[in-house]
Amino acid sequence: MSPVEGLILPAFLVFCRVGACFMLMPGLSSARIPSQIRLFLALGVSLALTPLVAPQIVPAIAGKPIAELLLAIGGELAAGGIIGLLARIFILALQALATAAAQSVGLATPAGMVIEEEGQLPEITTLISLSAVTLLFATGQHIEMIRALVESYGRIPPGAPLESGAALGLALDRLGETFLLALRLASPFLIYSAIVNFAVGLTNKLTPTIPVFFIAMPFVTFGGLLLLYATIGDMLSAFVDAFSSWLATG
Repeated sequence: MSPVEGLILPAFLVFCRVGACFMLMPGLSSARIPSQIRLFLALGVSLALTPLVAPQIVPAIAGKPIAELLLAIGGELAAGGIIGLLARIFILALQALATAAAQSVGLATPAGMVIEEEGQLPEITTLISLSAVTLLFATGQHIEMIRALVESYGRIPPGAPLESGAALGLALDRLGETFLLALRLASPFLIYSAIVNFAVGLTNKLTPTIPVFFIAMPFVTFGGLLLLYATIGDMLSAFVDAFSSWLATG
């Protein structure tokens, strides 16, 4: 068997992990990216990574029967999917906080396009999500994601059985951390909403004959947009820092 033939199966296993990760990775998993581009991008990255990880893959699959090779393929798909899902949780948390921010300023009507999937979300949610994904690529986090894929072969060896309990624990930990991150980033809007609703409700009690809510809504929206203008930079910076910290520490 020539060296090239000996790398075909390892390259396919690498493609399984990389392709599964790209299917869920923020930005690349968007339905608005043509499937051909995602396919060729996954193929190109897989071929580039194969020489780096082949020394770990070849001994793990050498002389294995077909049944064990199929299990190894399934394990690679699951490993890549878990890595991509953990990254995608960040975007889902960001969309949740952006939706809360939109509701607090009276712009919760779904009218904007969703970046990652089909459907509609409030315009503020679309703006924040698009800005966050753009920043992830502008700051090179997609390169760090590929580096994390290479390092994942040390934590999840090819051909080894995937521990579902450990994977579930990672997902739950990531959900908890991203929920706290989203709550921290959305806290200015939640506080603003509580203060505004209290003030509007108190004013309505004092002057029940005046439609205070309808009169106040333009000012509430304007104040919320000013708050968004003042905080969106720090919000996105904190999001990118949290994402890069996760990639660095796992």
